[in-house]
Amino acid sequence: MRRATARTVTALAAALVLFALLLPNRLLRLTPGAFVRLPGEAVLGLAVLLLLRARTRRVAAVLGGLALGLLTLLKLVDMGFYAVLSRPFDLVLDWVLLDDAQEFLEGTAGSTQALITVTGVAVAALLLLALTTLAVVRLSSVAARHRATAAPAVLVLGTVWIVSASFGARVGDVTLAARSNAVLVGNRVDQVRAGLRDKEEFAEAAAVDRFRGTPGDRLLTGLRGKDVIFTFIESYGRHALEDPSAAPEIGAVLGKGTRRLRDAGFAARSAWLTAPTTGAQSWLAHSTLLSGLWIDNQQRYRTLTSSSRLTLSRAFRRTGAWRTVGIMPGVTRAWPEGEFYGLDHVYDSRELGYRGPEFSWTPVPDQFSLSAFERLEHGRPHRRPTMALVILASSHNPWAPIPRMVGWDEIGDGSVFHALKKAGKDPQEVWQDPDRVRTEYRRAIAYSLRSLISYVREYGDEDTVLVFLGDHQPVSTVVGRHASRDVPVTVVAHDPAVLDRISGWGWDGGLKPGPEAPVWRMDAFRDRFLAAFGPQPGLAPPRPARRPAATAGSPPGFLPRR
Repeated sequence: MRRATARTVTALAAALVLFALLLPNRLLRLTPGAFVRLPGEAVLGLAVLLLLRARTRRVAAVLGGLALGLLTLLKLVDMGFYAVLSRPFDLVLDWVLLDDAQEFLEGTAGSTQALITVTGVAVAALLLLALTTLAVVRLSSVAARHRATAAPAVLVLGTVWIVSASFGARVGDVTLAARSNAVLVGNRVDQVRAGLRDKEEFAEAAAVDRFRGTPGDRLLTGLRGKDVIFTFIESYGRHALEDPSAAPEIGAVLGKGTRRLRDAGFAARSAWLTAPTTGAQSWLAHSTLLSGLWIDNQQRYRTLTSSSRLTLSRAFRRTGAWRTVGIMPGVTRAWPEGEFYGLDHVYDSRELGYRGPEFSWTPVPDQFSLSAFERLEHGRPHRRPTMALVILASSHNPWAPIPRMVGWDEIGDGSVFHALKKAGKDPQEVWQDPDRVRTEYRRAIAYSLRSLISYVREYGDEDTVLVFLGDHQPVSTVVGRHASRDVPVTVVAHDPAVLDRISGWGWDGGLKPGPEAPVWRMDAFRDRFLAAFGPQPGLAPPRPARRPAATAGSPPGFLPRR
């Protein structure tokens, strides 16, 4: 019995070590074929252990087991990052995102479930480190006791690995001679070096700012007297407009919205922007668009928000001609970045006056956020022109339950949404089926777009200028592995002079950009926007006074598709 137990433990130790070595770092590669390969690291490690003396061998086995456990944890974390962000975990820049993951769990599953999950993950991680260490120590001891058998076996396996690697022997779709761990470690070393260099490279890029010293009276002269609203729609990506599973419904919403806004006297131009992130980290896209710098990691974001960079919103504030505000329903605690962005006031989820239910992660439905903006700022009498940064978060995953539109006069304090939440779907049930996830994503985007279009039609006037865009594409569960990072961007205005300023951009007419519409990097937008709406030779000086609200008989001014 003791002999059988010892052999079983040894077999389990070998199985665990092989599993850890052959485990891929992407869910899509987690197939049975991935575990029928010969890992070169196992052959080399066993050979090294056989050459060491007993005490040194035990120390090396412990260190090797811990390293194997850490490598396995890194692969598991990579799986999650690839699933959400379509990239691996960055050992230098991504630690802060673990806190964000916990907050997302609390927002979607509740504090108790989040605590249980985090505790379980921590215990499992410690257990994995202990088991891989014990497994390597066990195998090294067994190999040392049976050196006469182990040494020839290592020689044979090493020969098989070298021959297989030389001739590219394959088992199904994978190579027999595995060296993925060495490649992964090498890539992470390069990644760490790049992360350490990135701060210096970003500082050099940030030092170049053609508008830094521009006086306020030379900024945004083409928009004086206008209310300018920049709106980000969560997860509103190119997929929503072009994938067969989403395009018909979203295209219909945008087509109907184009016609309704045209009837109200508005026109629109649309194109594509390439976002610095995908799947999550909306704040990187927000800061990229507003700062004119490529913000694709948290280190850059922190460096940027502690600087004096002229953002678009700060440019409006510098002129002295606008009151600058932020509508931030996803912000639930202090947000010092508001001062960096040059916002006179930030209305977070606690200041919007919402008394309705949370819709999974989203604290406030989009229609209520827009209604609150109208009540708190845009609809106030005798006010200055407003520049607003509005974040619409109802299309944030898990996309269940989803609110639905109600009459603007029915919104009140948001209590009406209690019944709408009860009628919605359970996110845990939705995420058991990828097809249902894609369906609810499409419905969430449609709701956000309808809310925004309806708001402009209900409360917009001839001084309204709206810039709305997506922050990033949704997670790979929706878009797959090879989706672009493009998001739609649209400028809506009632005054034809506003869109005349950007006629040289070559954007498509209407709310929906076509497949051949221009594609810019998102960090190019700030400079082009400031240049387009700055002083231009030959143009009449801007009109300082505000016009009365648009009437039903106003000319449409609609720009046809190119």
